[in-house]
Amino acid sequence: MNLRVPGPTPCPEDVLEAMSRQMINHRGPEFKELIVRVTERLKTLFQTENDLFVLTASGTGVMEAMVVNALSPGDHVLGVSIGAFGDRFATIAETYGAQVERLAFDWGTAADPKLVAEALEKDPSLTAVMLTHNETSTGVTNDLQALAAALRGARPDVLIMVDAISSLGSLPCSVDAWDLDFVGTGSQKGWMVPPGLAMVSISTRAWQAVEQAKMPRFYFDLTKAKDFLEKSQTPWTPAVSQFYAMDVALNTLIAEGIGGIVERHVGLGEHTRRGVKALGLELFAADEASASNTVTAVKVPDGVDGGALNKMMREEYGVVMAGGQAKLAGKIFRIGHLGWASVEDLDATFDALRQALPRLGYQLPEAAQVR
Repeated sequence: MNLRVPGPTPCPEDVLEAMSRQMINHRGPEFKELIVRVTERLKTLFQTENDLFVLTASGTGVMEAMVVNALSPGDHVLGVSIGAFGDRFATIAETYGAQVERLAFDWGTAADPKLVAEALEKDPSLTAVMLTHNETSTGVTNDLQALAAALRGARPDVLIMVDAISSLGSLPCSVDAWDLDFVGTGSQKGWMVPPGLAMVSISTRAWQAVEQAKMPRFYFDLTKAKDFLEKSQTPWTPAVSQFYAMDVALNTLIAEGIGGIVERHVGLGEHTRRGVKALGLELFAADEASASNTVTAVKVPDGVDGGALNKMMREEYGVVMAGGQAKLAGKIFRIGHLGWASVEDLDATFDALRQALPRLGYQLPEAAQVR
């Protein structure tokens, strides 16, 4: 099966084999060595000297962890959204009683740093900004560096909270150099590890917010995570098998280096976009310059049933693509190319699309009819 969704992503064999190891005492010396090694190497890839914690949770869990540790009920925050996951970040904050000023950009476009900074300047009561680095629902990547710089220019002390779930480990994300406060990611994306681990870094400014935050928290209380990490432990039972897997995956990622990781994903993104256009299909990203290098969203051609296309690709060609979410259901399909992905995986996807689309009423361009 050619799994081409933007998460969970396929895992290398050595990562999967690592998960079959016998359990160890999570309060014992073996786990102590493991969590220290994993945490320090994650800091290298986060490009941070800030505190960093590995939680047993999904990506949504780390989003909730950032919210409940940063904010108090009634806090005014700016929620910048370019898609379904930006909306989710804001909804989580609202669920816990924050007053979210939503700044939404058209799906398929990136956030404008100037407009985001202007929104912050207009309302002095805003204490934090929630950003999505890479929006997998639309296949668009925000210019996080430019957004952070614009926000710092508008208000140097504002808290910047980043959903980097599908970007860190794949795309450039310099946590310290860009002065980001809370940054969270998940193991099931470019890290090449099954779902179950969420990683979050916390700046000095963020810790000051944690000390004042009054939202209820227990499992996601990062002060507990800090206290236990000083003993090389986690406050609650960790997903030990996923730690084994992350340890092995990090061997590969550290050896490749940040530059190599980024270059690999640039190549995969460019190859995917070329393949899509060669089939006469249209990218959903309004500006290819902001198209994601981890997932490509493609408009379903007129006259083609998007659900039928995904079903046919899965059942008859062994290619599993992602459909559209929320208001994009049936209107786009998405091809994931992050983590353990290859040009060969993508070419097999295009070969399948070349066969499936005409069966559903789509006329391929003449040049694409024969490969």
